[in-house]
Order: sequence, then C-alpha cells, then structure tokens
Amino acid sequence: MARLTKKQKEAAAKIEKGKLYSVDEASALIKEITSTKFDASIDLAVRLGVDPRKANQMVRGVVSLPHGTGKDMKVLALVTPDKEAEAKEAGADYVGLDEYLDKIKSGWTDVDVIITMPSVMGKLGPLGRVLGPRGLMPNPKTGTVTMDVAKAVTEVKAGKIDFKVDKTGIVHAAIGKASFSADKIAGNANELLQTLMKLKPTTAKGTYVKSIFMSSTMSPSVAVDPKIG
Repeated sequence: MARLTKKQKEAAAKIEKGKLYSVDEASALIKEITSTKFDASIDLAVRLGVDPRKANQMVRGVVSLPHGTGKDMKVLALVTPDKEAEAKEAGADYVGLDEYLDKIKSGWTDVDVIITMPSVMGKLGPLGRVLGPRGLMPNPKTGTVTMDVAKAVTEVKAGKIDFKVDKTGIVHAAIGKASFSADKIAGNANELLQTLMKLKPTTAKGTYVKSIFMSSTMSPSVAVDPKIG
C-alpha cells in the first residue's frame, strides 16, 4: 500500500472512526480536510438498495443544483440551422451539426454535455460507441433531447446535472467545489438526496439508501448518515 502523506494523515485523523455525520457536518468537515492547491471537486457517492440489472429498478434522473456545480460546463448544441441562434444566445459553447458529427466520428469529445433535437437523434445513433461510454449520448429523460434548446442549455449552464446508478448500485455525482461555503455544499447535497428519494422504484425492497459518502479530490471519504441524508 502507498504510504500516506503528512497532510493525508492529518485529514484522516479529523474523521471520527465509525461516526455517521449529518450532511451539514460532513460539508464543513470536507472543507477542513481538503488541502489541494487547486479548487477540488466535491463528490457524493450514494449506494442504493436496487438491482440495476432490472429495468424497473434503474434509477436515473436530473437535478438542478441550487448553487451550481462550480464548473463551467462546455455544451455542444447539435441543432438544425433554424435553432443555431437560439442555442448561441443561451450560451452553448459549440453550435452546429454535420461538422461536429464529423469531429465526433474522428474522436473529438471535448465537451461535458451534448444537447440536440428529436429530429437529429437518428444521426447520433451511429456515434453511440463513442458517446455512450463517455456519458455524452443525449437522452429525452435527462432533457438533452428537446425542441426547447435554449432552456436546456441555460439549465445545464446554471447547474443541472444528470445521474444514473451504476452496475454496482452506486450513484456518483459532483455536487460542487471546495471553494464553496459549507452551506452551499450541503444545499447541493440535500437537493440530490431528495431527488433520489423521489425516484425510489416501487419494486425496490428493503433499505433504499444504504450508505452515503462525501469526498473531495484526493481527500478521505466522510460517511454521511443515510437516515439524515
């Protein structure tokens, strides 16, 4: 095992072993134990009592974080010419269609979110093997396939994120930056947790939220009380 640095040991020492922290406590503690020179990302990992292999237990959704993500999301709007001005005015970083489809075919994926229209989805099908593994394939369920392109771009820029339970039953989501106040981190965390509770599948049996861990880039994880969360 790699040896812990002095800072990592100091950070780990501040976490009470076996304690489940409230969201507010965890948000304050994560700021205290984050010592990176860059503005670290704050992440939440929520283990759910679902079987993602069953379609009726797949938990997927979107949430608008009240305090944004702290990240300047790069948005590509794949739209027809009549929607280009709308997308640009809303703040899309890249706007167009065929030229960007060609770039993606060549391996270009330097964006965080792709927004498109229902009529364009047919052209994106062949690019699934490039976009799918990177989580970039637009989906009506996450609001990234829509005729209201301007609204979709504005929401993403303001802090709307989509999430999906992975094959191990865990939802991972970036909920802010270390430069955020503890109140803002907690506000974003609570918004995500409340959204997950609303998405509980009726077929899920037993405990729904099994565990919650908050961490920042290179910090130890802080266990959050799932009953409080």
